[in-house]
Amino acid sequence: MATFENLLVELDAETGIQTITLNRPTKLNALNAATITEIGQAVQQALNNTAVRGIILTGSGDKAFVAGADIAELAAIPSEALARRASEQGQEVFCLIEESSKPVIAAVNGFALGGGCELAMACHMRIASETARFGQPEVNLGLIPGYGGTQRLAQLIGKGKALELLLTADMIKADEALRLGLVNHVVPQAELLPFTRTLLTRILTKAPLALSLCIDSVNALYSDTRHGYQVEANAFGQCFASNDFKEGTQAFLEKRPAAFKGN
Repeated sequence: MATFENLLVELDAETGIQTITLNRPTKLNALNAATITEIGQAVQQALNNTAVRGIILTGSGDKAFVAGADIAELAAIPSEALARRASEQGQEVFCLIEESSKPVIAAVNGFALGGGCELAMACHMRIASETARFGQPEVNLGLIPGYGGTQRLAQLIGKGKALELLLTADMIKADEALRLGLVNHVVPQAELLPFTRTLLTRILTKAPLALSLCIDSVNALYSDTRHGYQVEANAFGQCFASNDFKEGTQAFLEKRPAAFKGN
């Protein structure tokens, strides 16, 4: 497994869960270009590795998941064209996460601001510690979110509330994020990773092909080029023709746990 300068990557061979930890504690795990590139590389490697069945993204320490972008690096971008390209590169990495065929859960252990909130929203689910805080404060810098935040925040919590958070730059607590639907669960800090692992382990008992096609079908709702209902129908047919469907129905009839193979 490759090593990274700004990430810690650990694979639990028993469960197939790979944990990717952003590891820039002195910078509160702030995203710079190198870290975003490494996230993309680590996720792609996980997708290519058949031993990896699911992914957890989290931050090192107990203060921040990702406290935002590296402001000094942003301020040094010399041109509009390069700023646009930086945004596009971040979007490419975050879309890779969103479109992952393997479940990806963010374990948000503290501040998830700016690019950190965007990274969490790119994951399929978000589990937050009670100390987590969320926000898109870019307008305070004369910017807007650049890694898909304007799109995903509206998808998750609705247009009106998303615009309120984007335009005020307000930071919200974990319980408010739960109420709005931005996160799935809120748990004590000490329980964050165990809870997330337990949830992902339970998900990974299901048919791998069906899991990936559920993700793809939901993502199709937000695509301009795909018809979600047709994607769902095609995926249903694909599942129907799979060995996992035969195994799942046979196991149900025989009142035993299914042994899915992912085909």
